[in-house]
Amino acid sequence: MRKRSSFTSLSSHGTRWPANRRIAIVAAVAAVLLTITGIVALLTGSRNSHEDPDTAAPVPTSSPSASEAASKPSSGSGSVPKPPQLSEPVAYARAAAQMLWSYDTRDTSRDQQLAGMRAWMSTESEYADWASVFGQVPDPVLWSRMADQDQHANARITEGHYPGAFKQALAKDPSAITEAYLYVVTVNGKQTLSWKKGGRGAEERAVTLAVQCRPNHDCTLAAIAPSVTQ
Repeated sequence: MRKRSSFTSLSSHGTRWPANRRIAIVAAVAAVLLTITGIVALLTGSRNSHEDPDTAAPVPTSSPSASEAASKPSSGSGSVPKPPQLSEPVAYARAAAQMLWSYDTRDTSRDQQLAGMRAWMSTESEYADWASVFGQVPDPVLWSRMADQDQHANARITEGHYPGAFKQALAKDPSAITEAYLYVVTVNGKQTLSWKKGGRGAEERAVTLAVQCRPNHDCTLAAIAPSVTQ
């Protein structure tokens, strides 16, 4: 039996898209997916439908306010890696998932964590759902408690892929994606957490990301998306 952390972790589970961002992003992705009956329902369904509740890590108990989520922290990025210069959606999604599942409260403040994560985001406001990413970071009190325990985590990515429904729709109408160049990618991996006195735990992870990869530009992260795992 795996030993679980008793502390809050950054994980990509349990955050719902705000309505305005969800509508914009789903509308763009739906341009590719309209040929699949019911695909919009898939995209807006529960992100937890494929998770094992016994292995999911605890999530932040508070949600950011609209003004807080819209803020742009600028205090440096601490241990958060810089976004890679990649133009291939699956490769970028794999790197983004590893970033989301890795953190170190020993040398990175909450503001630095947010600033580092923000650097991965698309600058196109109609498609970028910063709140879905921001919501993965615990509130200041919980982050402080994690820091008191020197909590840190790293991740190993096992695979990334386009969900079947996305591939089928794209094959039927390849030109549909040219409106926003948003790609839906599901990534799987394993997160390892460590804390004081040799504490250690490991969790399987899965996340579906909306990645924007316009031609002749590096990819960026648009959102942590609802689950589309087919």
